[in-house]
Amino acid sequence: MTTPQGLDLAVIGNCRTAALIDHAARIVWWCFPRFDGEPVFSRLLAGTEEKGFSDVLLDGVVETDSAYMRNTPVLVTVLKAKDGAAIRVTDFAPRFRNLDRMFRPPHLMRVIEPLSGLPRITVRFRPTHNYGEPLGPPVFGSSHMRYQGAVSVRLTTDAPLAYIEKETPFVLTRPVHLVFGGDEPFPGGLESTVRDFCDRTRDYWHEWVRRLSIGYEWQEAVIRAAITLKLSNFEETGGIVAALTTSVPEAPESGRNWDYRYCWLRDAYFVVKALNRIGATRTMEDFISFILGIASEEAADLHPCYGIVPTDRLDERIAPHLEGYQGHGPVRVGNAAALQTQHDSYGSVILAAMPVFFDRRLARQGDEPLFRLLETLGNKAAELALEPDAGIWEYRGRKRVHTHSAAMCWAGVSRVAAIANHLGLADRAAHWNKIADMVQQIILERAWNPKRKAFCAALGSDDLDASVLLLPDLGLIEPGDPRFAETVKALDAELRRERHVMRYVAVDDFGLPETAFLICRFWLIDAYWQLGRIEEAREMFADALNHRNRFGLLSEDVHPKTGELWGNFPQTYSMAGLILSAMRLSRSWEDRYWRVSS
Repeated sequence: MTTPQGLDLAVIGNCRTAALIDHAARIVWWCFPRFDGEPVFSRLLAGTEEKGFSDVLLDGVVETDSAYMRNTPVLVTVLKAKDGAAIRVTDFAPRFRNLDRMFRPPHLMRVIEPLSGLPRITVRFRPTHNYGEPLGPPVFGSSHMRYQGAVSVRLTTDAPLAYIEKETPFVLTRPVHLVFGGDEPFPGGLESTVRDFCDRTRDYWHEWVRRLSIGYEWQEAVIRAAITLKLSNFEETGGIVAALTTSVPEAPESGRNWDYRYCWLRDAYFVVKALNRIGATRTMEDFISFILGIASEEAADLHPCYGIVPTDRLDERIAPHLEGYQGHGPVRVGNAAALQTQHDSYGSVILAAMPVFFDRRLARQGDEPLFRLLETLGNKAAELALEPDAGIWEYRGRKRVHTHSAAMCWAGVSRVAAIANHLGLADRAAHWNKIADMVQQIILERAWNPKRKAFCAALGSDDLDASVLLLPDLGLIEPGDPRFAETVKALDAELRRERHVMRYVAVDDFGLPETAFLICRFWLIDAYWQLGRIEEAREMFADALNHRNRFGLLSEDVHPKTGELWGNFPQTYSMAGLILSAMRLSRSWEDRYWRVSS
């Protein structure tokens, strides 16, 4: 695996809170007390300012080695000095079953251990609040430092508090433990509790991974992607955020800086599909419940995205105290996309709900009352299928009848028909099939551009767009239709940059796009697979894995020339795409066993 520049970060978390840590054990991002909270550690977006982080400095350090404990989000970093001294730093967020409940406090825990020699270290703790304003001064207790502000946090530790406050070096002769969390007393003995929590967290994740159903090939990549999707799940409500960060730009100096710490209904289709493919049914069920809860309240007018608590407002504003990632501001809090018109949302909810009716593994099975709810969404999908909207890429300055939005509306209508048929409601199935056939015919006629020999971005448009690669997946067109093969050929010629794939290349609200969208590469890989171009798909997938960072994670975008990762991180879209392509392309266990044994 190559190591791209930039977002070379690991994520730790427990489905309530999460943090990003670099290869030298510096915690650079942590929102408290949940994913969309204020960042206590905001160094990721602080530009040139040294604030909003916690780290461990080893005097004379010459080497760092950081990796996940196998099949867990527990991060282990070893720092070595030129004189042979070495330390090990273990970071995790506790998560395990306790008293028949899931224990997931909004805490981060860190263990610093001497490995060899007499390591001399400095422990630094520089928290922020109000999106970038330093917190302080601290109030001291016998074993903690408490910072009071818009966000109150406490560091509980058995390391010398005076050394931490003054950032004074000291010789590490025994393990020390740090717990970052809310302003509440720490129960129990610090060392024994942290050790116990670490062991139980490791065991929990080992058991979670054991229950996954994955292919023979690329297991490590799929497992890491699955863990990352799970870490992006706010388990209390079932919501899954698009990413754990805000305002990491899609490209340098682009202004394409957005807050992704929210739940997009569009993502529901891809995430549910990926979770289903690997057997993570509980997380899938919770996400479906989250989506249906929104739909039952707002079927008349769905928004594209919602907070992890759906009633939260997502008003967009600028955070003035943060310079931005690598200085590329602005830093935005909230997302104005919540107010956009994006018609694909209706189809996304219906498609995400499909497993409830057809997957016999699920505890709750779909019934007629749920079908009636989906019919209200189907009515909106039918009404809006051929109306202009902002589209999948959320254009802020124009509306068109986007092919992807229309196709998702059609898919929603067609799935309502399939559910009606499954429930034995023949008259409703006939009703919805008639509407679906009409919408499908119009889309296929008007989205196809004979001059471009491709299905285009919008009905009657000349622009190409990678989202049309999803048309066979949605069932709008058969993969064997010559028009699909021609479309893939046209996209290959115009949107590919080496093996990277652009969303589109036309000028948008912010000018010409500069970076490639990682999920689009997986869509093209899937298209190759559907067309029978299996070896090309496998080669392109293997190359895609090389663009993960050292921890196996992907962001939203990649620069086609430098290979640098850009965009919010880690991106659930990208990780879901990786899982789906891997599961399609992997040779079966039986095939591999036969080949090895013979």
